[in-house]
Amino acid sequence: MQIIRFSQAGGAPQYGWLLDDKIGLIEGSPFAAFRRGEAAIELEKVDLLSPVEPSKIICVGRNYVAHAQEHDVDVPEVPLLFLKPPSSIVGPGGTIFLPPQTQRVEHEAELAVVIGQRSRWLNPETAKAAILGYTIANDVTARDLQRRDGQWTRGKGFDTFCPVGPWIETDFDPADAVVTCNVNGELRQMGSTRDMVFPVLQLIAYASSVMTLEPGDILLTGTPAGVGPLVDGDELVSSIEGLGELRNPVRAEPPH
Repeated sequence: MQIIRFSQAGGAPQYGWLLDDKIGLIEGSPFAAFRRGEAAIELEKVDLLSPVEPSKIICVGRNYVAHAQEHDVDVPEVPLLFLKPPSSIVGPGGTIFLPPQTQRVEHEAELAVVIGQRSRWLNPETAKAAILGYTIANDVTARDLQRRDGQWTRGKGFDTFCPVGPWIETDFDPADAVVTCNVNGELRQMGSTRDMVFPVLQLIAYASSVMTLEPGDILLTGTPAGVGPLVDGDELVSSIEGLGELRNPVRAEPPH
């Protein structure tokens, strides 16, 4: 099932489920008991929002060998975790703003896992039960600030630096899906989730040994090689086989 979050004519956000190009309302929460209404709302007549509002965004660094190599750094022996703030999220079509503090912003297309239930101390055998589904994300990064600071909060934490969407797919196999990133129609990144150093279930179990996972939290699983710069006027398209594509324009942040 494809779960979306949307608004109509500027109204309050709603959850729905998608059937072809029609939306049915979800009565209740997709993270608890709910009922599906008839799919009767036309998709083209609504505004798609980020499909989740997480309490936290857990990210994994250097989880593809080739990406670690392109930055001339070692692959970690255990998952390298960091956080992005929820304020960094934008949905499908949302603008990624390039802040004035940085001269080098880069894209990082990633598979994102959506947590479905409160969880702690999972192991890889029990971690699957904690997953609601999967979506697409991009860990947009101010690379110069990341390197200058020596830690990653500022470089990865700006508003709009985490586009997510277009929906949550509950029926998805993350073992071998192609992740791509295009900028203005140019292919920049392409890799398979089979090349992850630490697979999805191991990542969830590891993260849950550090912090409680809450319903709606998302875990970004790392990016393939090929990260590159974004500039004012670009169109960023992050795609994952079986999950669709996430389109976001890139603009310079207006003066303040």
